[in-house]
Amino acid sequence: MHLQIPAFLAASAFLTGLCAAVPVEQRPIKGKHAGPHRGHHGDDPFNKDFRDPYDHKIDTVAEDLQPLPIRNGQGTSILGPRNKPREKQNPDMIRPPSTDHGSMQNMRWSMADSHVRIEENGWTRQTTVREMPTSKQLAGVNMRLDEGVIRELHWHKEAEWAYVLEGSVRVTALDVEGGTFVDDLNKGDLWYFPSGHPHSLQGLAPNGTEFLLIFDSGEFSEESTFLLTDWLAHTPKSVISENFRLPPNTFDSLPESEKYIFQGSLPGSIDEEWPKGKGVKKSKLQFTHHMLEQEAKNSTGGAVRITDSRNFPISKTVAAAHLDIHPGAMREMHWHPNADEWSFFIRGRARVTIFAAEGNARTFDYSAGDVGIVPQNMGHFIENLSDDEPLEVLEIFRADEFQDFSLFQWMGETPKRLVADHLFKTDPESARKFAEVVESAEKDVIKSKWRKDVGVAEGEEVDGDEVWEEFQEYEL
Repeated sequence: MHLQIPAFLAASAFLTGLCAAVPVEQRPIKGKHAGPHRGHHGDDPFNKDFRDPYDHKIDTVAEDLQPLPIRNGQGTSILGPRNKPREKQNPDMIRPPSTDHGSMQNMRWSMADSHVRIEENGWTRQTTVREMPTSKQLAGVNMRLDEGVIRELHWHKEAEWAYVLEGSVRVTALDVEGGTFVDDLNKGDLWYFPSGHPHSLQGLAPNGTEFLLIFDSGEFSEESTFLLTDWLAHTPKSVISENFRLPPNTFDSLPESEKYIFQGSLPGSIDEEWPKGKGVKKSKLQFTHHMLEQEAKNSTGGAVRITDSRNFPISKTVAAAHLDIHPGAMREMHWHPNADEWSFFIRGRARVTIFAAEGNARTFDYSAGDVGIVPQNMGHFIENLSDDEPLEVLEIFRADEFQDFSLFQWMGETPKRLVADHLFKTDPESARKFAEVVESAEKDVIKSKWRKDVGVAEGEEVDGDEVWEEFQEYEL
């Protein structure tokens, strides 16, 4: 493969955001500059002399840069009080891209800003519509249970979907036909309990577990759970006695209030603990799923695993995609027609611009532990801010199936003349090149870094500085 840089650099700047879906083994260009935002005016993108008309990403954390509200000669410094670490995590808040416009609501929240409820060897925190008003369709709870710690027997008005972030956990449940379910799960596994289904959770050896819970209503509150101990504490003991056919004094030692999260005894194997009564039967439902064991759909810039009612039939109200986005890569420009996107960032740093129609767009930056919202049908992308570290994200929806529309695919499957009339009316050469790139109409869900795709094949020797200088001349 030979370098074709000049021809590609002559194309419209729109090509910078779209790459051909050709899965090829590639290696990074070697050069002294790490990011595409470096230009002829020095290495500080927050200097008044710096110019970047194409709004490239800036990884302020990795490059140890302090953001300022200065862009292309406009703006000035900050004289008042500052939270510099917070600014560094959110460079596009301090200096938004020139394409941002309007007064879009906040679409970002960090679990680090949520109130933590601390219990016996465990804790929980939540992001709901109360913490984040745009989180209308789903609510999220982050919970930690140490070894042997129990999230007590309970049920909810809402359905519960969960992803195991670390460790191991035992889940138990009962279905509406009286069928019993018990399973042990590990990192990357899921469970789903429909509304009203009773269940429990317990951390296993050696370090317990941490997981993300998703509920199919933004109005959910972890405090409104129906708990076994809370119910019995508020029921006359004479009624409890009658119900279980035991003397009332049998229940004198019941907890006086909810236990919620508490240290339990260490469980044995599932076989050892399986209920032995005559009426016990195994549930016909499968409440758990091994998401990370699914075969991944590979793209040029990463891998995607989708779990919804098609491969996890019980999950009727929550669908999800797990994204591994390679360094420098991007979840392609797209939108979702059937639900809001509720994202949880597990690892890495990301930039997301949300297009809301009527000329409105806003860019947000996300780090591990952050929650993002993209309302239904709003166009967006997820760009890995780092050229060195991977990005891991969960996209979650209140829907029975995952659905999205790809901008790349749409352009490829629309008549060339119509696209050209829209985008390149006065530039037929760029129209021709654009049509060639999108001709395959192949969705590339996660796109690898554009300059890698066009320039460097495995084993090819390239002068990275020479390529970079040529790229700079075109842009700046």
